[in-house]
Amino acid sequence: MCPICTVTVIAGLGISRLLGIDDVVTSIWIGAFILSFSFALVEWIKKRWPKLKIETWTLPIIVTTYLLVIIPLKLDGSIGIYRNTLWGIDKITIGIIIGSIVFLIGIWADKKERKIKGKQLFKFQKVVLPVTGLIISSLVFYFVTK
Repeated sequence: MCPICTVTVIAGLGISRLLGIDDVVTSIWIGAFILSFSFALVEWIKKRWPKLKIETWTLPIIVTTYLLVIIPLKLDGSIGIYRNTLWGIDKITIGIIIGSIVFLIGIWADKKERKIKGKQLFKFQKVVLPVTGLIISSLVFYFVTK
């Protein structure tokens, strides 16, 4: 994943927290950031140590990255707050799951479009598609939780 995507996700997370937006919306951006960071880390390792068979380590790296975020959130009490739930699931947990899925769908849509057309349709398509999905899901959950 490109560094621009990672910076965009961080900016979205920071802005939503500053505005005092609900935890589910904020954690949508956390989930996307974790996934983006995981992909960037895998790519960095691939470039740094090309002889390493990174394909066997991709899933453990992604899982470890999620755990490195979720465990501290649980330990400091951010996850598991009484009545901080949506549909019976902790808001941060559901937001991380939704954000990760939406971000993954955006990445898939970009790759699918490039495969079909043989090129990108517009500049920064690689960034715009995942971030647009995040913005739309954030708006939906903003109004659902309001």
